[in-house]
Amino acid sequence: MRKSTNSLSSLLKTLTDLARQQGNSDAEWSRRAGMPKETLCRLRSRSTCDFATLQSLGSAVGAQLVVQHDAAPPAAREQWPLVDRKLEAALVEAALSGSTRAADWRRLGPSFFVAGLAVMLASVQGFDRKQYLQLAEELHPGATVPRVFQLWLDETPLPPSRFLPMVMNGVTDAE
Repeated sequence: MRKSTNSLSSLLKTLTDLARQQGNSDAEWSRRAGMPKETLCRLRSRSTCDFATLQSLGSAVGAQLVVQHDAAPPAAREQWPLVDRKLEAALVEAALSGSTRAADWRRLGPSFFVAGLAVMLASVQGFDRKQYLQLAEELHPGATVPRVFQLWLDETPLPPSRFLPMVMNGVTDAE
């Protein structure tokens, strides 16, 4: 389980500020939350906490803890390019060039996106599997992990069913 010290500290600070605004000391706040004052003190030096404890502390100051999901988190917006005919042609050209230099691929789009293309090409006959898997890892470490590649497959704006025939037709034309 990943520890999120900064998030817990930040959340406790926000809740503490609310408690102080209401005139509550730690002793009063923890009593209202139904826990010993020592529990609250220990939380401030820990990196993890169970949700029920945070929920109790929040309720005691009239706060509700929620998870908010943004439709497109910043990292997600940055990992996918706008795929148009021009980009498709450049990607097919890069695939047909046989280049496995990361610099050649990075100029074509976000690392995660082009790394997924490299993983996909590693499974195509005529492409050097080892070289394309190495390229994928150089572009985006972890891209060759099956669950990461599955995420790529689920979300890519250029699905294999569209890209691979373009590449295969290009390979056929070149032969």
